[in-house]
Amino acid sequence: MVARPEVGDAVRRCAACGEYAYGGAPDCADCRALVDAIVEEEWAAFVRRWGAGADEERALAEMVAGEPDRHDWRVVDAAYDRLICNDCGERLGRGPAGCGGCERAHGFRYAAVETDRPGVRPGNEHAIRVNVSVVRRPQMTSAAELLVRRKLLPLLLVGFLPSTQEAQRLSAAMKRATPGERERVVDRAVEETVARLGEGCE
Repeated sequence: MVARPEVGDAVRRCAACGEYAYGGAPDCADCRALVDAIVEEEWAAFVRRWGAGADEERALAEMVAGEPDRHDWRVVDAAYDRLICNDCGERLGRGPAGCGGCERAHGFRYAAVETDRPGVRPGNEHAIRVNVSVVRRPQMTSAAELLVRRKLLPLLLVGFLPSTQEAQRLSAAMKRATPGERERVVDRAVEETVARLGEGCE
């Protein structure tokens, strides 16, 4: 599994789907595994720091879920993955639309700690965690929002953060586009950003 990209890394193509890596999720299994690894790698490090065994992970997850404001967002998301929603029986926070237990958990997850990496504009980590959350809970958002979130995720991971003006311009273009044109609109914006940042793709 490829580690989370570093700030300044070049975006690369996924060999399985042809999208920029991470951006083919949730439909591409390889990209979906990369997105999940963002969360899982931090959880594994957290478990090691606590010296917890495999049989203690559930208790650790319950502790984290009870105090999300004290832990990194990736640790909180991973903890939820290890807990079951009492209302729907799915992984906590990832159940169907309308599940009260999952919606409450999803709201609490945003109390978690978001620490920007050196060299990025403030808010980059928040943007990453929102996009990761959308990609991992696709049933909770519109097709148009999922499209934008998943396609921008590879750029966010290497340190890009759109300005307010850039975000508004893309939003306006998406509103003007027909459903059949939306992917082309987002792809153009992504490619323009890649070119502007001087990033190549493997």
